[in-house]
Amino acid sequence: MLTSLILGILVGAVLGLTGAGGGILAVPALVVGMGWPMQQASPVALIAVAGSAAIGAIEALRSGLVRYRAALLMTIAGAPVTSLGAQLAHKLPQRLLVALFAGVMLLVALRLLAQALSQKTAEQTMSPFCVGRMDPRTGRLSWTWTSGAALAGTGALTGLMTGLLGVGGGFVIVPMLRKLTNVSMHGIVATSLMVVALVGSSGVVSTIRAGVLPPLGLTALFSLATALGMVAGRGASRHLSARHVQIGFAGILVCVSLGMAGKALLGA
Repeated sequence: MLTSLILGILVGAVLGLTGAGGGILAVPALVVGMGWPMQQASPVALIAVAGSAAIGAIEALRSGLVRYRAALLMTIAGAPVTSLGAQLAHKLPQRLLVALFAGVMLLVALRLLAQALSQKTAEQTMSPFCVGRMDPRTGRLSWTWTSGAALAGTGALTGLMTGLLGVGGGFVIVPMLRKLTNVSMHGIVATSLMVVALVGSSGVVSTIRAGVLPPLGLTALFSLATALGMVAGRGASRHLSARHVQIGFAGILVCVSLGMAGKALLGA
């Protein structure tokens, strides 16, 4: 009980500090800290991350930061695919799942380090792949078939990763929206939180349908601790440099991914 409480608070704090990306630590926290297989850890992590993301999304909606049409499109495209990911996770060997998760974490960490160590910020650069632009007259996205297809593809990839690895998907949504749109970083994180909450909830249903039932008591405790940690992390983020937080988070991901890779190689 105490271990799951501490792990939940730590995961929530990272989630609050980093915006939508910290949920990727929930699964390894349960796999390494609690000794659970990934198939058991995934639904518990999803419940905790989706619940915490929902809290952030509600606040962002009130502030008018969420691009809710884009979020709903990504959810519609991603939610059905979570079932496919959950079925694959149920059939794949544990060692392969752990190795795949470690590889994804390492890629995310390297991308974060490259961004943090560069001198350009997200607001200073315009991606050549930008297909969704904000209309300065309305303050909303200008919709085209190209932007709709790009956002739907992002949602589908998010749903697959959510069902397969038990992650919220913020590490997919945030960089994709940065490349595909010129929405502000605050708007991207807010929109990502809404998608994580909705697609993550679908992922929970998909994993349960695949035959994995999370322990109710520990799930509730871990989810509550994650929510509390997220609130604390969001408060602390106001006093910390975003660049330093990103570098620190990337360093944590590198260490955890190497530990997960070692676990897969040793068959532990």
